[in-house]
Parts: sequence; C-alpha cells; structure tokens
Amino acid sequence: MNAARLNYRILRIRLLAWFDESHRDLPWRRSHDFYPVWLSEIMLQQTRVEAVIPYYERFLALFPDIATLAGAPEHDVLALWSGLGYYSRARNLHRAAKRIAEEGLPATYEAVLALPGVGVYTAAAIASISFNQPYAALDGNVNRVLSRLTNGSADIQGSAQALLHPRRPGDFNQAMMELGALVCVPKIPRCEQCPLEKNCGARLAGTERELPVRVKKTPARRLALDLVRFVIDERIFLVRRSEEERRLAGFWELPERHLFPRLRGTLEGAFTHQIVNDRFEVSVWKAPPPAALPEGRWFDRDELGAIPLTTMARKALAVQS
Repeated sequence: MNAARLNYRILRIRLLAWFDESHRDLPWRRSHDFYPVWLSEIMLQQTRVEAVIPYYERFLALFPDIATLAGAPEHDVLALWSGLGYYSRARNLHRAAKRIAEEGLPATYEAVLALPGVGVYTAAAIASISFNQPYAALDGNVNRVLSRLTNGSADIQGSAQALLHPRRPGDFNQAMMELGALVCVPKIPRCEQCPLEKNCGARLAGTERELPVRVKKTPARRLALDLVRFVIDERIFLVRRSEEERRLAGFWELPERHLFPRLRGTLEGAFTHQIVNDRFEVSVWKAPPPAALPEGRWFDRDELGAIPLTTMARKALAVQS
C-alpha cells in the first residue's frame, strides 16, 4: 500500500472516530430519510445552523411529509420561511415537492441534481447521506479543511473524492463539514482540538492561518432607506411586492417614505441590513396615515405571523417605541 493510500486510511479512521464520539445532535441527523435530509440541506444553503434549527422544526411540524408540502399553497410555504432569507429556496423546494409527489422519490445523485434548487454540492450531500452513494460534498467548510490538509497543493475536488470513505460516505461528508464548522475554522483554526492535526500539511508547515487563500471581497455598497410605519388601533399598513419581481414576489413590507413627500413623522429607530453586497442603512419612521395610500392592506398584529414578510420588514416592525 502506497503512502498516499495509507494516509487516506488514517485520515478516515481518525476523522470518523472523532465524529462518532463528538458530533452535534442536530435534528436532521436523527433520520437518513430523503425528506428531512433534503429539507435541511436546502435550508442550510448560505445559512447558519443556529438560524436554521427553529425554522426546520416548525417546517416539519406543519409539513411533515412531501405530500403535505406539495399540496400546500405557496403563500403558506413562504410565510413559514419568512425571515430565513434567500426565498427562491422556498419556491424551488415547493416546486420540487410537487414534482416528487407526481413522479416519486428520487433514488440517485442524478435524480436529486435534477430537482429545482439543487446544485452539485447539495445533490452530493443528499445522495451520500440518504442513499449511501459515494459522492463527496464540497462546501466552504470542506474546502477549507482540504486546503489545509494538503497545504494548498492539491486539486480539492479530486482530493475530496479520493478521501471519501467508500462505505460511510454520508457520515464522512458530515464529519468533514463538522470539522470545518467547529475546529478547522477560518482565520484561527483550533488545531489543538483537531483529530487530524498530526496529518495536516498546513499545520506541519506552519501555514494553517494562511490557507485557504482568500479572494479579496468587493466592498459592500451602502444604501440609505427610509421606511414608514402607519398604525391605526394597533393595525399596521403593509404593501406587497409585485408578482413580477423575481426574488421577493408576493412578500409584504413597510412602504418607503419617499412615496409620501409631505409626510411628517417621528423617527423611531434605525438598523442595518445586508443583502448580498448591498448594505442598507434603514431608518424607520412612525406617522399617521395620509388620506391617499398606495395599494396595500391593513393587518392586525396577530395576522403578521401567517403572511410572508421580508426579513427587513420583520426588523423594521421590531423597531418601535
């Protein structure tokens, strides 16, 4: 057995032993069934684990299976997703559920990859965890782990596939993600806690804080935005995004102040909200409603939890005296 294969074998043994003993008890790890695994992987796209957990649990409580999700109105799906962000994920999840309800559960990597909203990484994660198929899932955490293990000298995708445990691909993928999330973290890795410290090329070379090489980010655009909160007897006026809008179609939000040039109101507070590379500096105003309002609707406070609200609207409604 050559040294490269021997090293892979040692890495697999040590990493899986660490994962078996100390992995987090996350709700989606309690079942390998397709639906909970698929749902979790979609929710976890560009979203922190801590933020996903309550949404995941509420979602499964209301939509316990794919048939229930497929039969639900999109409005209800978006309302439950409201606040989690990246709302195209919810729409694609709903579309995919309808397809699965008609055609049956996917059983291969290729079939999962063909679903709306599923890319190469998500398909690999689902296929390995639910079907025990040998596809390496390469996300940001795994890329960082492999970059350091190889000291930046290897083809990351090729290394990920070569290192993958052939009999426990799902557990191994999750172990790599877990290692990157908890130990092999950005900037200052916790090498003394790492089960692979003695096998890590970057640790041996002293380059663990330099890898992976970071691409310089474009500075965020700073944008000012003024929103206004009209209230009558604890009822709040909201406007709805046009169905023609691609990302937030059908979502409700506070109207912008520029629509009311003569408005006099009271500044209640401010917050920042970032969407991709746009950093909004949001001011929230409170005022009595003018005689003429744009097309919209008055909502009682207890109705707000049942409608799709933008994350910015949720933050703005929380800024009040």
